[in-house]
Amino acid sequence: MNTPGTILRIPQITKRQWLRLLTHVFLIFGCFIMVFPLIWLVSSAFKPGNEIFQREFSLIGSRLTVQNFIDGWNINPTYYFGHFMMNTFLMVGLVVIGTIASSFVTAYAFARLQFKGRKPLFAFMLSTMMLPAQVTLIPKYLTFTAFGWINSYLPFIVPAFCATQSFHIYLLVQFVRGIPKELDSAAKIDGCDCFSIAFRIIAPLSKPAMFSVGIFTFMWTWDDYLNQLIYISSVDKFTVSLFLRSLMDITSSVAWGPLLACSLISLVPIIVMFFLAQPYFVQGIATSGLKG
Repeated sequence: MNTPGTILRIPQITKRQWLRLLTHVFLIFGCFIMVFPLIWLVSSAFKPGNEIFQREFSLIGSRLTVQNFIDGWNINPTYYFGHFMMNTFLMVGLVVIGTIASSFVTAYAFARLQFKGRKPLFAFMLSTMMLPAQVTLIPKYLTFTAFGWINSYLPFIVPAFCATQSFHIYLLVQFVRGIPKELDSAAKIDGCDCFSIAFRIIAPLSKPAMFSVGIFTFMWTWDDYLNQLIYISSVDKFTVSLFLRSLMDITSSVAWGPLLACSLISLVPIIVMFFLAQPYFVQGIATSGLKG
């Protein structure tokens, strides 16, 4: 409590504190702009259909309803929405497994093994990262057509097991190079061959990078609409992306409520997988590999 005659001192805000405050305000505003479409999606999924695009904008409707989710789940007269979710999980799961396995084996060869032409092959692999995907679109389609793989998941699964993702290989190569080579020497003294070293020593230490590759592959494959549109034509093999696009029929009115509800459901696996795998991003390997 201030006594009579004392002066109340107001703390001075320094220039650095003002700058930090403005920085936080700017970041919060930018974050809100980036997240607003997701907020609008969640809000609209629980609104009645006639209130989604009303003139007076409001994030909260007159009442909350789950009818959009029920209608969206049963919107196709032949297949439930869960059928297309299972198709996507099947394809994406195999692509993730194949990409991780093939990329790790290739990365281990580039990072640890000495063979003729290793550096030119690695440089050629890196150069493919600069090649736009549209350039190889027609050659790949003609090749897969000759193999009879059109209207199946083979154009996605088979290349995944053949280490065709240069970015993931490069990511794993850089990670494996950071693992001390003394571990390889110690394993060779114990009688391990290159396969045992790769899968019993290097692979466990490379889990953070493998999870990163898995997350990237999962997100890119799950959201890939163009390639799925090119190679898949049967409705029973539709993925979530193709099914959601099929609901936007220009010849009839669009049921926006069920469409937005299904779109929200399709985002849940990506969000769940990211948060479940997030702890592996911060795992170290240097000290854990040298312990004991």
